[in-house]
Amino acid sequence: MRVSGDGATLDEQRLGESLGRRATLVQFSSAFCAPCRATRRILAEIAGMVPGVCHVEIDAEARLDLVRALGVVRTPTVLVLDAHGREVRRAAGQPRKADVIAALGAAV
Repeated sequence: MRVSGDGATLDEQRLGESLGRRATLVQFSSAFCAPCRATRRILAEIAGMVPGVCHVEIDAEARLDLVRALGVVRTPTVLVLDAHGREVRRAAGQPRKADVIAALGAAV
């Protein structure tokens, strides 16, 4: 996962869901994306293991406003947000579980 350079911030209203108390894993997916399904499982498992972390999946086609604003160019794309909704890490493609856990360290 790479460090984000744009410093994007997502609040609950813009995201459409509640932020995690400590961090939020935001996944941009599309309907026919096989790596998106695997990514969903990985992120849900991590969110279930780490207190205060939640997983939010966004249908990229339904939220083109966010896709464009955040510069998402492929699915899956995962953003790691801190407790205030600031993007601290980003990965395009299916991330490895160990990389997501390491990225959470920068957010919490």
